[in-house]
Amino acid sequence: MIPILANAGVPMIFVTLPAMLYLIVPVIVIEFLAGRRLLTEETTKTKWIGLAVANIASTFLGWPLAWVVLVVLQMTTGGGGAHGLDSPIGIILSVTQQAPWLIPYEDELFWMIPIAMGVLLVPFFFVSVFSERLILIYMWKQSDKSVVRHFSWNAHLWSYGFLLLVVIVYATYSFTTK
Repeated sequence: MIPILANAGVPMIFVTLPAMLYLIVPVIVIEFLAGRRLLTEETTKTKWIGLAVANIASTFLGWPLAWVVLVVLQMTTGGGGAHGLDSPIGIILSVTQQAPWLIPYEDELFWMIPIAMGVLLVPFFFVSVFSERLILIYMWKQSDKSVVRHFSWNAHLWSYGFLLLVVIVYATYSFTTK
């Protein structure tokens, strides 16, 4: 029998990835609405298929790969040990540097998880913009590459604004129900 360690921390990929599965359809809709007028050369069907493929790829490949890179950075820059929550620096490092894999401060996870989710939106935003852009340039052959680049930034600003709003709602719920 393998012992289960209760103090292993919280690998945030297991929190963020299920949330993204629930939110992938609204994200695709938001990105479609954000760019439907920009991409005049593509058919509606081509736009939907491109966005679906790009978002599925960035969700199942981009986010997990980015998370692994972030965990490696966390562990190699001193984020593998507890900073403590008794100072402002410790608090900040505990939800920024350690956002990919939270240290198990069990009594504080109610606020640490939503804050870490918000912090992780920043690197995930850039991974999504660039990985989805590559896929869309390949799939939307009728559109000029500069238009697709512009679309990628614009659409992700809208979709990640939505994701940030979801995190804020979750954080508010988490803070008020503790």
